[in-house]
Amino acid sequence: MPGPNSPPATAELTGPDTQASNELREVIDFIDKVRTRVATVVVGQDTVVERLLIALFTGGHLLLQGVPGLAKTLLVSVLSKTIDLDFARIQFTIDLLPSDILGSEILDQKTNDFRVHKGPVFTNLLLADEINRAAPKVQGALLEAMQERKVTIGGENFSLPAPFLVIATQNPVEQAGTFELPEAQLDRFMLLHRLVYPSPEEEKEILRRNAKLGIRVEGKGAIATTEFDMLSNEPVGSGKELIAAMQAVQNVYVSEAFIEHVVEIVNRTRNHPMLELGCSPRAGISLIKASRARALIQGRHYVVPDDLYALAEDVILHRCRLNYEALADGHTGASVLQSILREFN
Repeated sequence: MPGPNSPPATAELTGPDTQASNELREVIDFIDKVRTRVATVVVGQDTVVERLLIALFTGGHLLLQGVPGLAKTLLVSVLSKTIDLDFARIQFTIDLLPSDILGSEILDQKTNDFRVHKGPVFTNLLLADEINRAAPKVQGALLEAMQERKVTIGGENFSLPAPFLVIATQNPVEQAGTFELPEAQLDRFMLLHRLVYPSPEEEKEILRRNAKLGIRVEGKGAIATTEFDMLSNEPVGSGKELIAAMQAVQNVYVSEAFIEHVVEIVNRTRNHPMLELGCSPRAGISLIKASRARALIQGRHYVVPDDLYALAEDVILHRCRLNYEALADGHTGASVLQSILREFN
């Protein structure tokens, strides 16, 4: 990517600005503690952990896509216990109702008045497990919460806690019993990360750890211990450290050249002959935010082109749609995106 992407001298966090440098080191230490704790339970998946932290530090929502058994739910569960955050999990099914997520008005028979019963959406970290197994009407119930951080129950607005983050998991849409998410909801996810199978060495380590889990005695019987039983309830990070990390992301430098290239890439998706639907302005906003968070996680106080290339697929692909001719010719969204990115190398 041509053009200057390094920050000017005034953006340096080292040198005379020792306080800023110390604050950065404290944030990096916090990130290292989180990644170390996650690694005690989940083998590999470093990229997924990075995406989880990006979403957490920017307040963006994350969609994890992969076949069953790739530790999607385990990853989110361990993250919630690693940082001192309220956590709720919703198992999406075909018979789920919007009120099961948002809450509803309930008639109090003692007072004969209606009172609001808040649903599981009133939390810091909401795990929407297998989100594409619910009907579109239920998926749409999250739209207001994801965009405006509030919900409407019985004509009254209620603000959600801060931070509020939706991490959803889904099976590939070609799996039986799933519904494709509507474009309006997909656009509200900052990132859609596609999980892959572990490497042979990682899978060996998974099997070794599982073989050592043993059993847990309960009452007159016992049950086999699972990876979920390994989760520690003692967090390694507090809300104060999370706020510091979120503030540090805001201090990461973004050059004008970087912004121009983000705008150019987003615009090319709108005008590409193989795409019938390109990216909305949310894509550019998400690329900038995610790049700043990735730079911080990598220990930098400025973004570089590698941040854009590493995150482009997760930010852009789920916001684009191939036209009929491109599908008939065997093209994929990933191949079209790579052709766009190659023009900037």
